Amino acid sequence: MGSHLSLPERKYIPIVPSLPVQSIHEYIEDRWDFDEIDVDEADDLHELLLKTDYEGHLQRHFLNTMFISSRGNEYFCEIDEDYLTDRFNLTGLNTDVQYYQYALDLVTDVFDLDCDDDMREQIEKSARHLYGLVHARYITTTRGLAKMLEKYKKGDFGKCPRVMCSSHPLLPTGMSDIPHVQSVKLYCGKCEDLYNPKSSRHANIDGAYFGTSFQNILFQVYPALIPEKTIERYQPRIFGFKVHAAAALERWQSGRREEIQERLKDVGLDRCFKEDVELEDDMEEDDDEIEVLDVADEVVAE
Repeated sequence: MGSHLSLPERKYIPIVPSLPVQSIHEYIEDRWDFDEIDVDEADDLHELLLKTDYEGHLQRHFLNTMFISSRGNEYFCEIDEDYLTDRFNLTGLNTDVQYYQYALDLVTDVFDLDCDDDMREQIEKSARHLYGLVHARYITTTRGLAKMLEKYKKGDFGKCPRVMCSSHPLLPTGMSDIPHVQSVKLYCGKCEDLYNPKSSRHANIDGAYFGTSFQNILFQVYPALIPEKTIERYQPRIFGFKVHAAAALERWQSGRREEIQERLKDVGLDRCFKEDVELEDDMEEDDDEIEVLDVADEVVAE
């Protein structure tokens, strides 16, 4: 190692400051896997890490770059620093976030607390939660809508799985504005329905980080994005012939009737349909006829 400490003379050293904000240890391992560096270069890079405090630089950019670029957070956009530092935009969040002040310091890159790993982990968890709550507010602003619009146009949120929607892009949305109630869903503006994300990483994102109003505000601000509705529907066929509409309607009505009957039974209402009353009356008449016949048989026997 002594012969490899003349770091400024090494050709690969200038690439380090231009790295994206990610762990330099992972960067070294990736280059090692592809045989792009040898053991001496790897040792020198680790030495450089200790000398330049590059890890501290990474921590100062924990959320607004590293968090956004990490896998599973593709639905989020980067919040402007001016928005994060304006306390008016954070009104009321101090009661929803544990270690609020420390989390805010971490988000705004002014965190300077000497704490153990467990405490640091808790603060980072609170910082991610705080970022998500602020994100729900930010994406309804003019700047936030513009950023999410770019991601929408690129299809970063996925495509509608419904065949008739022809892979129309989706938008993330929540079913509640309260945290820890429901995970994020994906809204299709063409069929106006909701879908679960395909990836489990995205399925674990809290829906409150996007809110229930974002997609509606986006279409209000950009009405040209509202997709043209279509009456095209799947048409069931048998050997090329359309299934009789009356039969399909009857099956649907029968299914709905059975569902309603089950729901009424659950609340103690068993005789709410005319057919139920008539059926019960017929059963009572049959019972009366059977009793009369039984009496007649007894008389004959005597």
